[in-house]
Amino acid sequence: MYKVSIEPHWRISHDRKQAMDTAMLLKLLDAIQDAGTILQAAKEMKLSYRHAWGLLREAESVFGTPLLEKNRGRGTTLTRFASTLLWADKRISARLSAILESLSSELEIELAKSVYTYLQSLRLCASHGFAVSTLMENIIRQELSVNLRYQNSMESLASLAQGDCEIAGFHLPVMIEDAETLQPFLRYLSNDAHLLIHLANLEQGLLIARGNPKRILSFRDLTKDNVRFVNRQSGSSTRQLFESMLAKNGIDSSKINGFETTEFTHAAVAAYIASNMADVGFGVGTAARRFGLDFVPLVKERYFFAIPKDMLQNPTMREILAIMGSRQFSLEINQLGGYDATDTGRIYSVDDIIRVTPKKQKQPFYPI
Repeated sequence: MYKVSIEPHWRISHDRKQAMDTAMLLKLLDAIQDAGTILQAAKEMKLSYRHAWGLLREAESVFGTPLLEKNRGRGTTLTRFASTLLWADKRISARLSAILESLSSELEIELAKSVYTYLQSLRLCASHGFAVSTLMENIIRQELSVNLRYQNSMESLASLAQGDCEIAGFHLPVMIEDAETLQPFLRYLSNDAHLLIHLANLEQGLLIARGNPKRILSFRDLTKDNVRFVNRQSGSSTRQLFESMLAKNGIDSSKINGFETTEFTHAAVAAYIASNMADVGFGVGTAARRFGLDFVPLVKERYFFAIPKDMLQNPTMREILAIMGSRQFSLEINQLGGYDATDTGRIYSVDDIIRVTPKKQKQPFYPI
């Protein structure tokens, strides 16, 4: 089985000097930020002190600005420019990770096809998220034959219905039973043909710049002239949920500055805000935690995998269920922050989860 890993790699130059490869430099700066000294950072990276110092001197020469500051009693700290380099790398990774992971899976399939006459892999279509990534890390460690393609929830379910995948990931707000919200899911899922496997509970809400300097306390505050918003891409489940919440709370999206500014993942939204390019976004709490942002939880959701009923007997599927049912996997999900592993791995019928009740009088939707 072939496993392909593609990582972002970038170079930078200044004043027409030869471009410098940032890969080793960024790892060194990150280590210095954690360790507080060049010597300790070099040891952790298994570099000689001379090599590490030479790399820093070369970079300062290319960039024309210092990368480090020495402070009495506080060791060595990064300059603003060096910190910006690290933030740039995190933002690049956050923006490209989903695309590169999908491309990796596609390449794995093509490489296997070029060698094997028969390829037996489960195809997983899922919206990008931290719990899905955690599951894939476990799948890769156990060398299970699973190929991942990132799509939004409805695209994933459509792929399942068309036979283009065996596992489709989607998330669904808790306590939603109105036909308008559930009908799109029932277009692709039936109680007779499918089963649902619970992956995780999660919370979505407002991702806000650390310290909340713009005093964003409610959805109404998103329409302030001085507040900059960053959105998820059109068609994503998170974007659809957010637009639904705006509509049911009577807020005009055209009044939100930056509503059409989009990023592809929760992490990319958080990185955008952490880079001071926006003040607020909408996404999962895990992203806020990883980028040091404030978080206001607004809505609870459940993430499921839909599978055909006969797929339950597939050997690879059984191994995936064993991973999801393990104590170790539950610990990993709970440690993400913003996710909860209660009922992870539990199997439901479609009717257990997606039930339409008679229409009631319209109520505000998760008002804040």
